[in-house]
Amino acid sequence: MKSQISRALRRHILLLLLLPPICPAVSELVHYSVPEEMATGSIVGDFAKDLGLDARELKNRNLHILSEGKKQYFTINAENGKIYVNDRMDREGICGESTSCVINFEAVVENPLNVFHINVAVHDINDNAPHFLKSSINFEIIESTSVGTRFHLEKAEDPDTGMNALQNYELSPNQYFILEVREGEEGNKYAELVLQKPLDWEREQTLHLELLALDGGESRKTGTAQIWVNVTDANDNAPVFTQEVYKVSLKENTPVGSPLLQVAASDSDEGSNAYITYRFSNIAGRAYQKFRLDPLSGITTVKEVLDFEETDKYSMTVEAKDGGGLVAHCKVEIKVLDENDNAPEVVIASLFSPVPEDSSPGTVVALISVKDRDSGENGKCDCHLQSNLPFKIVPTSKNYYKLLTESALDREKTPQFNLTITATDKGTPPLSTHKTILLQISDINDNSPAFEESSYNLFVPENNPSGASLYTVRAADPDLDRNSRITYSILTSNIKDLPLSSYVSINSETGTIYAQRSFDYEQFREFRIQVKAQDGGSPALSSNVTVWVFVVDQNDNSPRILYPSKGDDGSSLLEMVPNSAESGYLVTKVVAVDADSGDNAGLSFRLLQATEPALFSIGSHTGEIRTSRVFLEKDAVRHKLVILIKDNGTPSLSATVTVNLVFAENFQEALPEMSNQSSELDHQSELQFYLVLALALISFLFLLTVTFATVMKVRQSKGPKLFQCFDPNSLSKTHVIFPPNYEEGTLPYSYQLCMPSEPRENQVSFQKSNPQVTENLICNESSQVENVDSNCAIFNSEMTVGEKVPGETSVKPSGCAFFPLPGSVDANKPRIKRHR
Repeated sequence: MKSQISRALRRHILLLLLLPPICPAVSELVHYSVPEEMATGSIVGDFAKDLGLDARELKNRNLHILSEGKKQYFTINAENGKIYVNDRMDREGICGESTSCVINFEAVVENPLNVFHINVAVHDINDNAPHFLKSSINFEIIESTSVGTRFHLEKAEDPDTGMNALQNYELSPNQYFILEVREGEEGNKYAELVLQKPLDWEREQTLHLELLALDGGESRKTGTAQIWVNVTDANDNAPVFTQEVYKVSLKENTPVGSPLLQVAASDSDEGSNAYITYRFSNIAGRAYQKFRLDPLSGITTVKEVLDFEETDKYSMTVEAKDGGGLVAHCKVEIKVLDENDNAPEVVIASLFSPVPEDSSPGTVVALISVKDRDSGENGKCDCHLQSNLPFKIVPTSKNYYKLLTESALDREKTPQFNLTITATDKGTPPLSTHKTILLQISDINDNSPAFEESSYNLFVPENNPSGASLYTVRAADPDLDRNSRITYSILTSNIKDLPLSSYVSINSETGTIYAQRSFDYEQFREFRIQVKAQDGGSPALSSNVTVWVFVVDQNDNSPRILYPSKGDDGSSLLEMVPNSAESGYLVTKVVAVDADSGDNAGLSFRLLQATEPALFSIGSHTGEIRTSRVFLEKDAVRHKLVILIKDNGTPSLSATVTVNLVFAENFQEALPEMSNQSSELDHQSELQFYLVLALALISFLFLLTVTFATVMKVRQSKGPKLFQCFDPNSLSKTHVIFPPNYEEGTLPYSYQLCMPSEPRENQVSFQKSNPQVTENLICNESSQVENVDSNCAIFNSEMTVGEKVPGETSVKPSGCAFFPLPGSVDANKPRIKRHR
């Protein structure tokens, strides 16, 4: 079997370019030839090699067979490009009685898009034996039948084709009949019995023959049928049909049970010999399933639903038999007419989704296959999209269409499309099929960030804290993912005296603008910065916006007095007023300014203090000082006015100025007053000097008195330890050791403990102190003495001051230690601890 398949395997490849060069999808036709019944997994052909495709690139080109919902007899390997048998191929089951059997399918390869139409011719092998529909054939033949009479035999069927089909018939040896093989119009062979010797009912009433059907395959297969001939008594006339061939056409949607035609035969005999019955004598199995013949009336009716796409014509033989056993035959041909009973089939062969939004018009989006099983006009289809979409459908080759972009796409407006593809045939009435595909649009960085406003005006109060948030600018980008991620930066500004970074900064992610320093309205009132928003696309897109920062004034400056100005010594100069000045006379004008602006710079004047309040008045807004009445002789000549200047801010700030006035007609009269003012100033200066000097002398004398009293207090003591330490009778003549800083302390007195450097056995001597001093210093308390000097031994002694401790073991002293009183104890000095 394998050698037979191997010898029968032939491949013929024909490449035919079906599309013009400008089409993005190239369509080619490829032919292969294989025998039927090939084992699953067998190689049909090396598709990639035959077409010159690079096998290394196939993985990235998505090579696949287009599935249209029907049975898949073949599969293609996307890696090596070879076509394999996927399912059992029975040529008779696939193509029926057709002499040629071709399986059509399409292979699609992408990047670039190619469509290959593949035709695989399935060759017949001798896998079917001839067989008769009836294994037993019965004849009733009258004995008077003349020699040469022919009797039609039912033909055998063989689904194979060519030499593998039915080729001949053979009849078992006998003395009455011979077999003649004939060929019909369609090339089908059938056999007839020919009577060669008269029958004799009296000698043999029954004859048994065997009919053998043979095919032409290499290993011949046969089928047999048994023929039984019943010899009857004489019947002179055989039935006669009105027509030798009956032809009829009917639509495939003819209802079951509908009558098609009526065959009719007549017989000249009488009685039972003229009684005629009908039957199918030579009919294919499919036809026998579809039609029914009434044996009495000869009416043929539809037995099952007809399908033009399955079989478009049927041929059969009808036999008429009279009561005497004589038969006649006629041929019936039935043609099935196609009806538009199949809607188009829409298959998406390839879909490229998502589609970049910057795709140019004419970009291939999908490859669509549209087929209709009907024939003629019923099988012709049109394919279209719904209107108002930026896509179009154009035919390519055979039954394929391309879905193309027709105009520009914009993902920000429409991120996806639900495309409904409608295929309509040209039948009557037309049938349609709808196919919906979801097409995603991928994002391209085609939108620059857009700020919420065309420009920004920020009003910031001066004296703001450094690092304060001023405002957050926001920009939006309708793109997706990294194409919409915005970073902010400051490009330029109109500030020239200092670097921009010392004034403001911006958060690159949030767009929040921060003040880097405290703003002063009096230094600069406004400035401009340029903020840039840039997305994260490639290439990146950006946009700029102008931000004006206006510094809002705060009341942080007190009024500054310009006039009257002060002299070098800080006093205000005298203003001279004529004695004859009338009421309302302009004496002088206080001039002041405020560095703030607006209400904060508005000033008001008020007379805060005056020698004679009723004599002068001041304009609250002008600062003009005028006389309220005429000068009287009882009025003082010199006047002192204290003027309060206050701004209108919240809270308000103020300043004061003193104005000195003198009433005089001329300068000579005012000169004495001016001199007195100078003298008074000098006198005040001298007085201040003497006061300071007196305070210094008093402090000096106080300190001197305290020092003297302290010294006298010490001298009044009769044996102060300070001097006893230097008494030659109480100390050894050997060298005396004093610890460093032994006289340091914070109290005016201290204890001195003196010991000879040479050892004395069994005793420790203490100098007797003055009882009064002892009472003052010790207050009858017992003391515990600790010597911590590095040159002295550590010892403890509890005693009454001025007495020797009885029974105490002498301690070898090695020097003199200094013990300050509690309150002046230093951590590094020996100390006396008191215990009550």
